[in-house]
Amino acid sequence: MVKKGAYPIILKRTDDGFYVHIPDFNVGTQGKSIAEAMEMARDVIGLMGIDLEDDNKLIPEPNSTVGNAEKDDIVTLVDVDFSAYRKKVDNRAVKKNCTIPYWMSAEADKRGINYSRVLQDAIANIIGANPGRH
Repeated sequence: MVKKGAYPIILKRTDDGFYVHIPDFNVGTQGKSIAEAMEMARDVIGLMGIDLEDDNKLIPEPNSTVGNAEKDDIVTLVDVDFSAYRKKVDNRAVKKNCTIPYWMSAEADKRGINYSRVLQDAIANIIGANPGRH
């Protein structure tokens, strides 16, 4: 199973930046600059890779063949560490809306309670997880 890879990409200049084709995943993305286009390609590869893992499918091995590149295209590689990408994605903040009684909100505000921390700690306690483990 692929945990790290350097995947070939093909950058094609467009009127407003660059279109990126990622042959190993048969998808595309775009960016306003070369750096942004490469970053977007890395994100697409990372997201597709962890989606494939979640579906118990294999992540494609990097393939250096880019036969459909044209003369003015830029052919380069982007590296992806799927383990690090999963950790980054799994630890991103997700906004949740919850409702509590007014009196509880007023008292919590007086005490300077951090609602997010309390909710994270409570959920971690219920599911038996260490909030810092991911």
